[in-house]
Amino acid sequence: MLKNPAKSPLTAILGASVAAIGASVCCVVPLVLVLAGISGAWISNLTALDAWRPWFSAATLACLGWAFWSGYGPNSRCRTDGVCVDPRVLRRRRSWLWIATVVIALLLLFPYYVSWFL
Repeated sequence: MLKNPAKSPLTAILGASVAAIGASVCCVVPLVLVLAGISGAWISNLTALDAWRPWFSAATLACLGWAFWSGYGPNSRCRTDGVCVDPRVLRRRRSWLWIATVVIALLLLFPYYVSWFL
């Protein structure tokens, strides 16, 4: 018998992470590059991506919504064919979802608290 366990929110978390990095590329990436010792005038060109930040932020929130729906929705525990997920696996998935959400929120809000570090 082929088992089809409940879907993991991993795909949605990865999508949200990529979108959050895209949303913060105008601010986080130049700072990380300078801290890594990489410099150059081309780094200032990354600020041109600031116009795309609302779109990346919306994609991030949509992917996080999808991840939470996958992790807490009606099909998160058992599927219609009766196959259920081990509660320990479900708890681990949900804890990683919350950890990823905190990291993504820090990336999304970076332009608002970067002045505290400068």
